[in-house]
Amino acid sequence: MDAAHSGDGRSIGQLFASATAEVSALVHDEIALAKAEIRQDAKRAMFGTGAFVGALAVAFFSVPMLSMAAAYWIHSSGLGLGWSFLIVGGAFVLVALLLSLFGVLKFKKVKKPERSIASAKQTAAVLAKAKPHPRPLDTDPTRTGATRALDSGLPANAAIGTGATSGTTAAAGSGTRGPDGPADAKM
Repeated sequence: MDAAHSGDGRSIGQLFASATAEVSALVHDEIALAKAEIRQDAKRAMFGTGAFVGALAVAFFSVPMLSMAAAYWIHSSGLGLGWSFLIVGGAFVLVALLLSLFGVLKFKKVKKPERSIASAKQTAAVLAKAKPHPRPLDTDPTRTGATRALDSGLPANAAIGTGATSGTTAAAGSGTRGPDGPADAKM
């Protein structure tokens, strides 16, 4: 049996291509499944939000009715109608003050995300110490991929051999260069 073929007669390249296609199809199917689940959850969340908004609207419109009922109930005990409404209004002001005090206390406990800030500073320090390996920017559209590949690891001002006789090389930035130095220096 040939080392480049598997037991079913396909070459290693064909097996690799088949495995790559199957993995790609699997990834696409997983993405489609995730999209379907997210879409279904989004619909549920939308209907749930609508139900909460409806409940808040009903509760909002029930407050005046319940307030009037409480005021008339207090009035039925023999207190004047004005005083009854004043007591109910004062109760609402008291509830509002207590809720605002609770909110202020909770806001005072809010702190900046110290762990996230420390982590971001640490990451920035590591990235600041990292030395990038810049590659020259090639804007000449006439160059082929092979000459770009030869140049990719060299600095922008390094000389690149042209393969011509007598050791002449082309400089990346200025004119030609012979065995005695740059052409500009030979005057």
